[in-house]
Amino acid sequence: MAAATAADTTDASTAGLALAEANINWERLDKTKFHVIGAVLFTAQQGVLHPTAVVKTRMQVAQGGLSQMSGFAVFRKILRSDGVPGVFRGFGTTAVGALPGRVLALTSLEMSKEMAFKYSEHFDMSEASRIALANGVAGLVSSIFSSAYFVPLDVICQRLMVQGLPGMQTYRGPFDVINKVVRAEGIRGLYRGFGITMLTQSPASALWWSSYGGAQHAIWRSLGYGNDTQKKPSQTELVVVQATAGTFAGACSSIITTPIDTIKTRLQVMDNYGSGRPSVVKTTRLLLREDGWRGLYRGFGPRFLNMSLWGTSMIVTYELIKRLSVKPEQ
Repeated sequence: MAAATAADTTDASTAGLALAEANINWERLDKTKFHVIGAVLFTAQQGVLHPTAVVKTRMQVAQGGLSQMSGFAVFRKILRSDGVPGVFRGFGTTAVGALPGRVLALTSLEMSKEMAFKYSEHFDMSEASRIALANGVAGLVSSIFSSAYFVPLDVICQRLMVQGLPGMQTYRGPFDVINKVVRAEGIRGLYRGFGITMLTQSPASALWWSSYGGAQHAIWRSLGYGNDTQKKPSQTELVVVQATAGTFAGACSSIITTPIDTIKTRLQVMDNYGSGRPSVVKTTRLLLREDGWRGLYRGFGPRFLNMSLWGTSMIVTYELIKRLSVKPEQ
């Protein structure tokens, strides 16, 4: 949902590129219809990409042979051992649990985006730079607020994804995960990795939106949509350009953030640390002992695919949601 707002602001940034008519801002949307349609379509999108998240998580956590296999080999192994349900472990919890989080992320992103864009008027910046800055600030703020909700959800879902691997606990469902984690570590057990998430995912979110805005701006320029042109893009061009920019942003983000994501995932789901509470330092040392520096990029293939496809499908899906949610003309 956060992607949605970035699309709005980026469209607005191209007003001089004859794209103003394609911009559907927040005020023009029927909020109820927007959230209902968004819940349906984003859940469907999440379902399509969920198997790549399962494969990525298992590769990051597994020890021995599984960690050395390719993403496709791990995918086939899961299918052979657990069937189709195996690649959708944790999806029900993720799909239902993410609904309130999307509303939180969208609200915080919209408000911070508008405030940042308005404040940037005081600086000597081009409109494209102001939009990129506003999107980056909005992505940062939204990530900080939503992390408080999504970190416990990640802990629960990832434990469901990796159950069945050697050394991993088995659970009867999400509430069983909560019960066992809280009994063993208290509420803070659900917030494993919260600190590293705040320190890494928030800047990564800002990076994603900045990359997206910059890529889209550059593509429009390369297609001849300059400040002095009256040519207007077709709806097909809008979708293709935004999808391409989303793919680029996802690819850039995955390359930079995979090492931190690997450490965070292992910190959230692994318990074999011996004495003491698990920490980022212990997790990193154990990973380096097992696999060296290349271990930091465990699951890179599935994560690269997941984030690239996520960026593309998110923007395309959001644009469709906006078109379907526009208020009728008075």
